[in-house]
Amino acid sequence: MIVQDQSSTKSSKSHKHLIPHNFSEPKNLDFSTWVSVNSFKILIITLLTLSVAAFFFFFHNPIASPTSFCFQKSHLSNNPQKIKIPKLNLDKIQPILDTSSPYSSFHSEQWIVVSVTDYPSDSLQKLVKIKGWQVLAIGNSKTPKDWSLKGAIFLSLEQQANLGFRLVDYLPYESYVRKSVGYLFAIQHGARKIFDADDRGEVIGGELGKHFDLDLESVILKQQRIFQYTSGNSKRTVVNPYIHFGQRSVWPRGLPLENVGDVGHEEFYTDVSGGKQYIQQGISNGLPDVDSVFYTTRKTGSVAFDIRFDDQAPKVALPRDTMVPTNSFNTLFHYNAFWALMLPVSVSTMASDVLRGYWAQRLLWEIDGFVAVYPPTIYRHDKTEAYPFIEEKDLHVNVGRLIKFLISWRSEKHKLFQKIRDLSYSMAEEGFWNENDVKFTVAWLQDLVAVGYQQPKLTAIELKANVDLSDRKEYVPPKLPSMHLGVEESLTVNYEIGNLIRWKKSFGNVVLIMFVSGPVQQTALEWRLLYGRIFKTVVILSTQANADLAVEQGQLDQIYKYLRKIFDRFNSTEGFLVLHDNTILNYWNLLQADRSKLWIANKVPTSRTVVDGKDTTWFTKQSNMVNRVVSKMPAHLQVNYKESSPSEQSLALCGSEVFYIPRRFVSDFVDLVDLVGDFEIHYKIAVPMFFMAMDLPQNFDPLLNKMIYNTEALSTRSFDFYSAQVPAVHPWIVSTESDFVKLIRLMAAGDPLLMELF
Repeated sequence: MIVQDQSSTKSSKSHKHLIPHNFSEPKNLDFSTWVSVNSFKILIITLLTLSVAAFFFFFHNPIASPTSFCFQKSHLSNNPQKIKIPKLNLDKIQPILDTSSPYSSFHSEQWIVVSVTDYPSDSLQKLVKIKGWQVLAIGNSKTPKDWSLKGAIFLSLEQQANLGFRLVDYLPYESYVRKSVGYLFAIQHGARKIFDADDRGEVIGGELGKHFDLDLESVILKQQRIFQYTSGNSKRTVVNPYIHFGQRSVWPRGLPLENVGDVGHEEFYTDVSGGKQYIQQGISNGLPDVDSVFYTTRKTGSVAFDIRFDDQAPKVALPRDTMVPTNSFNTLFHYNAFWALMLPVSVSTMASDVLRGYWAQRLLWEIDGFVAVYPPTIYRHDKTEAYPFIEEKDLHVNVGRLIKFLISWRSEKHKLFQKIRDLSYSMAEEGFWNENDVKFTVAWLQDLVAVGYQQPKLTAIELKANVDLSDRKEYVPPKLPSMHLGVEESLTVNYEIGNLIRWKKSFGNVVLIMFVSGPVQQTALEWRLLYGRIFKTVVILSTQANADLAVEQGQLDQIYKYLRKIFDRFNSTEGFLVLHDNTILNYWNLLQADRSKLWIANKVPTSRTVVDGKDTTWFTKQSNMVNRVVSKMPAHLQVNYKESSPSEQSLALCGSEVFYIPRRFVSDFVDLVDLVGDFEIHYKIAVPMFFMAMDLPQNFDPLLNKMIYNTEALSTRSFDFYSAQVPAVHPWIVSTESDFVKLIRLMAAGDPLLMELF
């Protein structure tokens, strides 16, 4: 067809050349005649029009056909839409004055900025008493409407919106990153120093000047020599400062997990002149700034962390090619680093301040500034109920790559704010945050200018620090006792922590429900310590409730009846794993299981038997109750059960010491429990009945079929048949702490970090 079209077109053109236009034959204007004469052209034009329309329809409509979606997806992946870099025009920025708050005439050079969600804490009430410092509390959508504290300035959401700052449009309503409004407010009202804090930390001694360097312009401070990490190791890009202050097996939030195993102290230090430590990071006693991996794997039950660092250790600075994690609750910023206060908005809250810190450190080098880490400055109380791993994914996935990127990044711009805009843009292109943060950065910089901030001048320096080893300093930090679950300080910790991360990533949104038959006073905390490191939480049931140990009342024979209220309590979890304490769970062997399917040991011969309902009176009663429940089941459940059950005269009895219910089957499980009602069906009969009704056995995940199920084993002989190569072991009796210690030693074959628990 294409060849014919081309040939007919050529023919037409040749004919026109033979007959001059001014001597062409006159055309009849009758429409039907015109159509007849031009029918071939009309056909060609129609076909071409339809072809073009079809092309645009099939290749631009994503639901037109399966192939159209594939084409469009391929096109987008090969030519992604490029992020637009916003213009940064600072020459025509109009000043922003405080005309809406009651503090328009207030002026202070030293500010403490905190985010508040609840009524004033005891720690915050102590912060307002620090002389010479003004506390500024920033509210969010969760802050009580009647929040107030004598001595503090409070900015509600409404007041923040009325200040006229551009960046307000980008801020989430419920997040602490709204502190960015507070930073601008403080600068607008004369700030020269800003202490970035939270409402859980108490300044040790009640005076910030005893811990930080406040007067960077003093001659004495400029002449002071500060210990500095050596930059002689070209492979090292980040350090763990906790080692310098006496705690080798603790690491800060934001340290790449591949560096957790680097526990050796600094071989030697160099030094640097004081006066340019524009960002000063304090160490926190009590609960230091640690990540979810540390918190969940080192937590001893409900015992609060009380970790202490060496308060006699010298402060230590970072050279231009080495970085350190910083946070938003114990950090002092001087005027030359106020631009570095910006908290990104497109990443998780647990990652925002850490990413800010690395971003800021790279830019500090452009003005010949640096970060210094100081001995303990605050005591922070451990009141954390949960450390969600998912909130730190931006850290654990990207932070190592981010540090390498920042160290290699270069910019040819001649002003600091232009470099800041360019770096934020480059970070968005690399996927460390998104386009919103590029726009947010520009709004932040414009607001800084509008409130009167003067950007520091660039300094022509070598970005690679020069190392003078002729005057090296030695300092060996003391190894302080660790009030936490320590680990052997060797390179093996890196591999072991990696395993914990994988297990926590897989089961961190699964709730473990455990029935403890033994004395809960002696074992409840141990079970939580063992399994709480892996699962979202551990709910313990026992025949007697114990409020002090958070043990709830339940009966094993009808344990399934107690699950509904737990399901309701955790309505956003991925699934629920139910476990009897006479069965040991080797969680490291569960990774291959499909968490969208039901798990139960239905094919373990010794755990599953079919009993004739007429054998005994008890079984007869159980069978009758099962038949009555089945008769009331909805069609889809009853059909499944009858297809799975051997016969109406038989009863399935299955070991149910461990079983798993994914989220998609929870509603069916609850409906079946409601059908049982007041019937006292034993859980070893009710649970397999539920499972056969919810899905066909061939669809169950087969993992638990590999468990050891030895009904004839005596508790005194159980150590003989334990294996770390199976998903679970039954039976196993733990009634004392001594029994638990023996078990841990065996389980350490699959999880070596367990050896550090005792």
